[in-house]
Amino acid sequence: TFQVSKEEEDVFEQLRRVVKYHKLNTTVRVAGGWVRDKLLGLESDDIDIAVDDMMGEQFAELMNEYLVAQGLQSAKVSVIKTNPEKSKHLATATFRYRNRSIDVNHLRSEEYTQESRIPEIQVGTPWEDAYRRDLTINALYYNVNQNTIEDFTNRGFEDLKSKTARTPLPPLETLVDDPLRLLRTLRFACRFLLKIDPAFFQAAAHKDVKLGLSNKVSRERFGQEISKALNGPGRPGHMLSDFVRYGIDRIIFEAKPSVEPLANAVVQFLVPTQEERSSLSAALVEKMQEALEKEEEG
Repeated sequence: TFQVSKEEEDVFEQLRRVVKYHKLNTTVRVAGGWVRDKLLGLESDDIDIAVDDMMGEQFAELMNEYLVAQGLQSAKVSVIKTNPEKSKHLATATFRYRNRSIDVNHLRSEEYTQESRIPEIQVGTPWEDAYRRDLTINALYYNVNQNTIEDFTNRGFEDLKSKTARTPLPPLETLVDDPLRLLRTLRFACRFLLKIDPAFFQAAAHKDVKLGLSNKVSRERFGQEISKALNGPGRPGHMLSDFVRYGIDRIIFEAKPSVEPLANAVVQFLVPTQEERSSLSAALVEKMQEALEKEEEG
């Protein structure tokens, strides 16, 4: 069970009324982080809606029509097309209701290629939508129509209770498809003080995962995940030490030129050998963790 605020219940009641007003067969769900946080007794403003029989933009427009018909303030709808050449015209629709921003998507499935961590997105079932997610604790849904929590992986509830970070699919498949999920998992583990599934650790050591980290993930995305961890709750210093434990510190902190070198130019590192660079990054991580732990104790 979890507590829903009056403002959140107002949003959900309006969503139920939209379905009834337009005589829809649509099941409306809240997906992901909001459900996890609520079950943990935490507050969350991140309401992501998933619908099962129409595009997110279409449902958002129907929501807008309903509000206008009721004499309420209309919800301005905006559409964000993410990587449209691979998304089969699926887009995220966003509308504001009572000063709250709400995203609406169709349930999705994903298909990856060896060359990229950006998937081709297609319309999916609730099970496909759940199994495409990074962790079981992030694959829980609140069924707005029925006012119930759904766990399509049959592991999310138990893993949340036991504080376990586990992937819905076999971890090697998950990490090869999108190697950034390795960093995301470490970040969530530090944020919620989770123990990581041993199978995940074994998969993370696979050469294809490390190769994917080097070739598929930009340094900017590394920086974003680290920044989210350092500025978030929990024990972010543990994520930095995990880089060394998982043997990915040299990949993340490796110095690479930001521009192509001139012809015949010699690219020089401030620290000349790979072993020295790895040792330096490990020492840096250790010092950062010590500083963070002292700050937490203070």
